[in-house]
Amino acid sequence: MSSTDSDVLLGPADIRELAARLGVRPTKQRGQNFVIDANTVRRIVRTAGVRPDDVVVEVGPGLGSLTLALLEAADRVTAVEIDDVLAAALPATVEARLPHRADRFALVHSDALRLTELPGPAPTALVANLPYNVAVPVLLHMLWRFPTIERTLVMVQSEVADRLAAPPGSKVYGVPSVKAAWYAHVKRAGAIGRNVFWPAPNVDSGLVSLIRRDEPPRTTATREEVFAVVDAAFAQRRKTLRAALAGWAGSAGAAEEALKAAGVSPQARGESLTVEDFAAIAEHGPAA
Repeated sequence: MSSTDSDVLLGPADIRELAARLGVRPTKQRGQNFVIDANTVRRIVRTAGVRPDDVVVEVGPGLGSLTLALLEAADRVTAVEIDDVLAAALPATVEARLPHRADRFALVHSDALRLTELPGPAPTALVANLPYNVAVPVLLHMLWRFPTIERTLVMVQSEVADRLAAPPGSKVYGVPSVKAAWYAHVKRAGAIGRNVFWPAPNVDSGLVSLIRRDEPPRTTATREEVFAVVDAAFAQRRKTLRAALAGWAGSAGAAEEALKAAGVSPQARGESLTVEDFAAIAEHGPAA
């Protein structure tokens, strides 16, 4: 980090002053909680393993706390912001605090869930403090749309972090766990307290690391077909797969046949299956 690091990054007073000047009040509707602690953003960048040649995409940059730390460490940063006021203000914040890096910064004023392309070189990393209410859909969308993203580190609600990183057999293993595992090797990468945010949320946060797999599970089924099985299996997670997949397969009997062909017990439940198991079931499904 540079010797002027403390001047570059935003502290609590900077965040509040900037928000007041812009007339910004963090909204629950958009799950906004701004990070006000410089040590926390440094830690996120360090944990993400951001390299000098990385092209980082950040979703939900807010007032720019993490953006500035990323811009110091990476080759370039593209921030995706849906909020009109925040999107308009961020380039000026970057220009004021990191003028020599401003040409390495790009802002995309868009809903991340509708994003299909990004300007400049393809992203190699995703690092973000994701808005709580859309964290999982945004994460999965970005991993799907931008296959060049090799490394991801996201800060999410602690409970969501547990779900994303849960292994098969865990009580919180479910749709997010399986779909994230389709793209990446996922693990918890730390906890974040409430006092580093403004406003302080009433839940703890966690860091999740995702390292992209060399390739998705080997299967003749498409991603959509595999995910349809996952959705069906967990829609009624207390039921056996024979029962839970009856609608997907056309009948309980057809579900049983597909399960047996995939080498999965019809009496098993979704929470015990790996992403490879779901892929095998999809191969033997209705369209097979």
